[in-house]
Amino acid sequence: MNNTETVRLETIVGGGQTIATLQNGKKLFVWGGLPEELVEVTIIKQRSKLAEGIVTKIIEPSTHRIKPLDESSYLSTSPWQIMDFNNETNAKARLIKEAFELNDIELTDEIIVYSDSKQYGYRNKMEFSWWWSKETEELDLAFFKRGSHNKTPVYGSSLAMDSINRAATAIRNLLRQKESVKAYDLKTLLIRSSQDNNISAQLYVKVQDFELFSDEEVRDLNIQGFEIIYSNPKSPASVITKRLKSWGLNSLSDKLLDKSYSYAVEGFFQINLPVYEQVLTDIKNWVPADKPVVDLYSGVGTIGLSINNQRITLVEIDENAHNEMIQNINALEKASFVKAVLAPSEKALEYIEESSTIIVDPPRAGLHESIVKRLLDARPARIVYLSCNPVTQARDIALLRQTYGITWHKGYNFFPRTPHIEHLVILELKR
Repeated sequence: MNNTETVRLETIVGGGQTIATLQNGKKLFVWGGLPEELVEVTIIKQRSKLAEGIVTKIIEPSTHRIKPLDESSYLSTSPWQIMDFNNETNAKARLIKEAFELNDIELTDEIIVYSDSKQYGYRNKMEFSWWWSKETEELDLAFFKRGSHNKTPVYGSSLAMDSINRAATAIRNLLRQKESVKAYDLKTLLIRSSQDNNISAQLYVKVQDFELFSDEEVRDLNIQGFEIIYSNPKSPASVITKRLKSWGLNSLSDKLLDKSYSYAVEGFFQINLPVYEQVLTDIKNWVPADKPVVDLYSGVGTIGLSINNQRITLVEIDENAHNEMIQNINALEKASFVKAVLAPSEKALEYIEESSTIIVDPPRAGLHESIVKRLLDARPARIVYLSCNPVTQARDIALLRQTYGITWHKGYNFFPRTPHIEHLVILELKR
């Protein structure tokens, strides 16, 4: 049974939680609270040296506290809906600073966290789970509750584009009409929207003989693409085991810096495109036009292909993303000077050369140690390092700092109302 503690919260830490100290000295990591608040916390996890909990009662609120838009589900998707936006920006700048200080690196310039000031309605992709109400005997969209396997029903998300929420409601209503459809047969609903509101959705189901919709029913959804996908129920993730039926578009396209890119509905593509365009603009300013470029962890190629450079190598491990990258290269008529490499970045070390500008945008785990070693051996003049995790970024830069110095850096608020931060660092060879 969960127990409760009354604590005074101290400071926000790297994962996005606020920390407190229990009477026994154990650290308590809390969701739903802000620094300096006196709160009652329900403990959800106990470990030997720390505990985790969720605020269930606010006794003394912070002056920075605001009412969350998604009051019943904000902890599932965007736990920082409870703080004012200026405080969120300051918190993200401080977390970048602390990540580098943890590795004995002082960022001497002011830490700027760029935002286009759009706090809600920015996500072009949402994934919903499903909920069956025993009281109303109706199907609902849902999110998992943070820290548990339980769910909470929702009508959408304030983070999502309006077109996504409308499509999710339409698909839910269609499923409600099917008496044979049970919640336990459904896995997730993935919906993506392009910036011009073209919508494509994928319904992941756990049974191969799932009742298919008629063409007329799908047409009445008023979306451009729809797929029903069987996903192995033994896997917790929405993996594609078998495509059961498709209608319309199974890929979308968007423009970035006036270049059009296509991407699969289930594939990787940036969530907040206006902010990402600012990242691409900033990267372009640091890539010399007279040097070849090597773009590691390149996805569908949006960073490398957005640079006006005549010699580009794109390296990507995922075969589907690599195929989409090739389509983008051909569509942009760049096949004559862009090389697409299907390989893990750590297995493509031969492309890291002294004469090239190196761009890296690794996953949260950061750079593979063999890439760090190759960079130190090859000594390219400039490294452009974009990261979704300043902690591992700072760790990698600490390994490079005897040879490289930080010339410029900037944070980006890709995911407002959440703890996630993107950080761009320009490293230059010390002379």
